[in-house]
Amino acid sequence: MVLLNAEVEGLDGLEAIRELKRRVSNISVIVMTNRDDEEKLFYAIKYGAAAYVLKSMDIAELGQVIRRAAGGEYLINDSVLAKPVLASKVLKSFRDLAEEHDQVAEPLYIPLSSREVQVLDYIAKGNSNKEIARAMTISDQTVKNHITSIMRKLAVNDRTQAVVYAMRQGWIKG
Repeated sequence: MVLLNAEVEGLDGLEAIRELKRRVSNISVIVMTNRDDEEKLFYAIKYGAAAYVLKSMDIAELGQVIRRAAGGEYLINDSVLAKPVLASKVLKSFRDLAEEHDQVAEPLYIPLSSREVQVLDYIAKGNSNKEIARAMTISDQTVKNHITSIMRKLAVNDRTQAVVYAMRQGWIKG
């Protein structure tokens, strides 16, 4: 678990996320910033941050964010969903990443269940866990269980990587 100050002089905090994830793949990074900045939030998502929070956040709330991120949750969705322009930019980025790998062959085997593929498809469309649960008429905990299973089966560290992987394989469309 790393709490990363996005405004350290002489340090590109967002590039630090990329380097941390490269060196320690199962690390959770929480980006802390002075002000809400859509560009920083976009790159925090792109580089795999688990959460993006303001430094002015209540200490009890921060503690909850840390516990949830340490438990493997990806908490950045609420920040994105509150900003439709940013959400569409993130989805476009997913599509672009998927299109970079045009050599997608027809997969012989998909390690995911049809329900897990459905959950990934909802994630790719920017839905929160609550929205996915409501749409699939399952509990929030079942959605979390599916996401945990997906990440384990695909050997990825977060929801973003799972979606990009599934898009590259042709299992879902963006």
